Amino acid sequence: MTAAEGAEVAVASQPAARPTAQVRQAPTDLTLSFVDEATVRKVAAAAADPDWLLADRLAGLRGFEALPIESNRLYTPYVDLRNAHLSAVRPYPAGPTGGARGGAAAAAAGVGRLPEGAAAYAEFAEDRLTALVLSPEAREAGVVLETLASLAARDPGLLRSLLEGGCTLPENDKLGQMTRALWTHGLHLHVPDGVRLERPIVLRWAMGAPNGALLSRTIISIGDDAEASVVEEQVGSVSTAGASGPTNSAAIEPQSFFAGTTEVKLGAGSTLSFAGLQDFAANQVAFQHRSAVVGRGSTVRWALAQLGCRVIRSRIDNTLEGDGSSVEQAEIVFGSTDQLFDLTSYTRHIGRDTTGNLLSKGALSDRSRVYMKGLATIDLSAHGTDSYLGEFAMLLSKQARSVAIPSLEIDQPDCRRVAHASSVGPVDETQLFYLESRGLDPDEARKFIVLGYLEPVVARVPLAAAQDRLRDLLEAKWAARTGAAAHAAAGQPAAAVA
Repeated sequence: MTAAEGAEVAVASQPAARPTAQVRQAPTDLTLSFVDEATVRKVAAAAADPDWLLADRLAGLRGFEALPIESNRLYTPYVDLRNAHLSAVRPYPAGPTGGARGGAAAAAAGVGRLPEGAAAYAEFAEDRLTALVLSPEAREAGVVLETLASLAARDPGLLRSLLEGGCTLPENDKLGQMTRALWTHGLHLHVPDGVRLERPIVLRWAMGAPNGALLSRTIISIGDDAEASVVEEQVGSVSTAGASGPTNSAAIEPQSFFAGTTEVKLGAGSTLSFAGLQDFAANQVAFQHRSAVVGRGSTVRWALAQLGCRVIRSRIDNTLEGDGSSVEQAEIVFGSTDQLFDLTSYTRHIGRDTTGNLLSKGALSDRSRVYMKGLATIDLSAHGTDSYLGEFAMLLSKQARSVAIPSLEIDQPDCRRVAHASSVGPVDETQLFYLESRGLDPDEARKFIVLGYLEPVVARVPLAAAQDRLRDLLEAKWAARTGAAAHAAAGQPAAAVA
């Protein structure tokens, strides 16, 4: 054998080079690449922000950089962002031609058609304000609904008082601080003292363009002895309607990203009922933060439904500052495919004789998952507290998973009631037997049990049209689930389901 032949044999005997494996994403990895000081300064310059607002944005950025993705160590194991592939998304711009500034002219013109039964209406489609209109009754009562850009032009001092220092956003929330740093669009709603609106205000966010990122803030202030209800809809844009997301991590398609805050302050003796419906497309990742500071004798009611998104992280912070203040909160989830719902709730009782009644419910099919995490804190000053926290999940398939972690921190033993409860399990066979004995087939019986289980949130939506739409969406989720199950039983892939 010649030297050349020996070299050829040696080369041939060497194993083929393995392809470079893609670096796996850790559960807590946040792949956003645009959150940096250069982008913050670019956003501030485009929006012509005053110095104080730039400083506030930079303070939010420093908080984002310093904080972990989950500040509560008890909840740290229950973070999973592996299906959020956000390295390619870029925020929509702000500026004179952007949605926030462009909306000022639309607001002045009263653009848009008022939905039936609504007192006011605002709609963003991607980065554009497409509607903003008040009913004559709301306008005469002094109700204000405007973009934050319009508020900056009308009353910069008021804008500063509402935003500076992060307002009601918690300092320990990384994602809330990110939105504080980089928001480009927003709304301001004010209901004056003594005004009680009979009809709800509707806010709508429609987005889903691939690789688009919308960061927004909604500021709501309710005066003393006032009452209002708000219906917020978060839906996929027309271009993404009916889009179906990937069912495994190997099939990655461009995603869109929404980060939104709702920051509420209630005056003495006031009431706010807030209903939120999230039905983004399956290629969407959304981070929500809602917070409320509740004054003396006031009540905030949250009724939230989470249906869409590939990954959704929702956090609610209630601060019961005033004596006799209260919160009623109900949040439901209906999951399918491989959706992940991460729900966290913090309620802090500070005033005397405060009341908290919080309920989370999930119905999960296919390989969907939900993490329900709640903490009620009773401060030393909170004599006479009544607090209940319940977290429950119904598993509709053997692959679905749920974690429920209700928690209490009690510094004041003088309480009326402090309790929590949780359960995770399949549909109750006794209930099934009862309905089947009345003539219902098994699938119809399961449907009635599941939809009735989620009804507490549906019934709290203050707009009849939105109630009907939510029930239709829940019906559609059930039909899609049963269709997938039927195809699976027949040996067909779930992807074949329309």
